[in-house]
Amino acid sequence: MRSHYENFPVASRLLPAAMRAHIAAVYAFARVADDLADEGALPSEERRARLDAWQRRLHTALGVERAAEPQHDHEDLIIVATAHTIRSLDLPVALFDDLISAFGQDTMTSRYASWADLFDYCRRSANPVGRLVLRIAGVRDDRIDRLSDALCTALQLTNFWQDFGRDWRAGRLYVPREVQAAAGVTTDDVPKAPLSAAWTGALARCVDVTSEQFARGRGVCDGVRGRLRYELRLTWLGGMRILAKVDRGRRDLLDYRPTLGARDVPVILWHALTWGSRY
Repeated sequence: MRSHYENFPVASRLLPAAMRAHIAAVYAFARVADDLADEGALPSEERRARLDAWQRRLHTALGVERAAEPQHDHEDLIIVATAHTIRSLDLPVALFDDLISAFGQDTMTSRYASWADLFDYCRRSANPVGRLVLRIAGVRDDRIDRLSDALCTALQLTNFWQDFGRDWRAGRLYVPREVQAAAGVTTDDVPKAPLSAAWTGALARCVDVTSEQFARGRGVCDGVRGRLRYELRLTWLGGMRILAKVDRGRRDLLDYRPTLGARDVPVILWHALTWGSRY
């Protein structure tokens, strides 16, 4: 399944403890949903049914006072914590519904025809995460929301290209068909290491589009205050650095998964300290 929450600031010590508790609740809810969608041994219909049941439990918890009820298992604790976070911070439950919708799509869809289709998926799988973090931080601003959407979409796309080989072996491919066609990828050009010139060309286009999203989303790092500003800067810089590694290693992405290592930390910290300069 997708690593939706690889960059989710669930445990960052940069954030206030009160924020971390609420973010942890949201993260736990989303992780369970992700796991339900990824129970690969089960038919997609059953996985979808389990996701729907998880969604209904949240809606039920929001509508019923459960404080006096005994909590029976780990999942109940997660539902109660998530419902408490939603109620106490007045979070839009529609954002949680969007996440469930995206996870449900993961059980049925393994190919995308166009950027429009892929962006719609990111709108529901990634963008709600950023908006929820902003709401937890007390930020309610349409312009900041749009900047956050661009950053979250960029991070999701980066994860797609980062996991190109892993996804292909699992039967998934996120490079849109329209990009493949424009790059000259044919139905006979099955990805194999090293990737062909057509495939590396398609991935180059994917990197370009993702870079555009990072550029559009950079402003969210300056549009918030306090510790979240620095958390988002580090997230933006880390995502950009992984994308650069993806670009450099395009031919080998079938067997190579770019990640951040110890050597990247000083570079990221330096760019965070000199944030006003061009990256």
